[in-house]
Amino acid sequence: MNKSPVPEGLTPAQLIDFRIKELDDWRGALLAEIRSLIKVADPHVTEDWKWNIPVWNHDGLICTGETYKEHVKITFAKGAKIPDPKGVFNASLDGNARRAIDLYEGDKVPKVAFKALINEALKLNQTKTVKKK
Repeated sequence: MNKSPVPEGLTPAQLIDFRIKELDDWRGALLAEIRSLIKVADPHVTEDWKWNIPVWNHDGLICTGETYKEHVKITFAKGAKIPDPKGVFNASLDGNARRAIDLYEGDKVPKVAFKALINEALKLNQTKTVKKK
């Protein structure tokens, strides 16, 4: 997608707001829904803006939200280590670390299963943090 240059001097949350508004279609609405689900699953999540995309962290990277012309991709940095009993991950399945969810126009986010993935990613990050201490 041809993204507008992001304004300077904005907080990460404001940059994510900008991206959602800039999309002005189903992708923006879907990214806003994903963002909301992440915040419900982890009220202490922090938002960041890296690689020109939204990033959600808590004791380490949880996931990123990329938007393309045909889909929205939510990539879990350590997804290969996260249990996915509902089979939500449908992309980047061959790698040793990441797993992703590609969502297309009209797709519904499996809310309960998605929030479970966020919780599992958070548990994994917290386990890593405890072991480092």
